[in-house]
Amino acid sequence: MTPQAVIFDIGNVLIGWQPELYYDRVYGEERRRALFAEVDLHWMNERVDRGEPFTQVIYETADAHPKWRAEIRDWHDSWIELATPVIHHSVTLLRRLRAKGVPVHCLTNFGVDSYAYAQTQFDFLNEFDIEFVSGRMQVTKPDPRIYEMVEAELALPPAAILFADDREANIKVAETRGWQAHLFEHPQGWADRLVAAGLLSADEARP
Repeated sequence: MTPQAVIFDIGNVLIGWQPELYYDRVYGEERRRALFAEVDLHWMNERVDRGEPFTQVIYETADAHPKWRAEIRDWHDSWIELATPVIHHSVTLLRRLRAKGVPVHCLTNFGVDSYAYAQTQFDFLNEFDIEFVSGRMQVTKPDPRIYEMVEAELALPPAAILFADDREANIKVAETRGWQAHLFEHPQGWADRLVAAGLLSADEARP
């Protein structure tokens, strides 16, 4: 079935999301490893992605670990440096799909406040037809409930949805539900998949 809607994940699909790289650069790999071993920063971020307040969760975590207060607060205060770089070819694909009238949505694990902030920094995050943001929905991928909520909103057969995500667990659940899915490893692979699906020509899919 030719897809009737395309859904982009955001982190590592449209913008980078590897916080360890920021901490390695700013504090050094040894200190980063010690921090991440002692404090579960990814669970802290998961709480934000599930809808808890961005600033409150991070600052409270920082206060609970005074040894690491400055480093943990960076997750908030220097957030834009964690969420880089822009993956420009993916942004081009998003815009070329929309220019052809293909409905384009996002399905992302993202906090309410952090997503609103990201939209002020990355203009393309304001260009989706529908934004499925986990913090607003209060459930994160790969929980099947978030996919159910997307299906209910779109009112499309699952096979009519084409979804790109960088995490295999998220792709597996989508495929289990009957979605067409693409494990994003680099933008050229995603471009090729959009061409194969008949949504873009080879020229339209170029960077």
